[in-house]
Amino acid sequence: MPIIEMHMLEGRTSEQKHRVAAAVTKAVSESLPCDPQTVRILITEHGKDAFFVAGLTQAQRAGAANGAHHPSLEEQNP
Repeated sequence: MPIIEMHMLEGRTSEQKHRVAAAVTKAVSESLPCDPQTVRILITEHGKDAFFVAGLTQAQRAGAANGAHHPSLEEQNP
């Protein structure tokens, strides 16, 4: 029984999550191969202040893309 874990930021609709779950189920059942009824998918959603890339939240990365300065990891932890 394949168990797939997906982590994503909050904000996607139920329809979007249903579509991705259906697509992943199809891909897994065809590639392993296994019965689609045995595929389990767990979606965990994270708030925008709990999801980091390179030590920055999504909001901080968006600000950095617009020219705002955010300290690097080296500046944060000398």
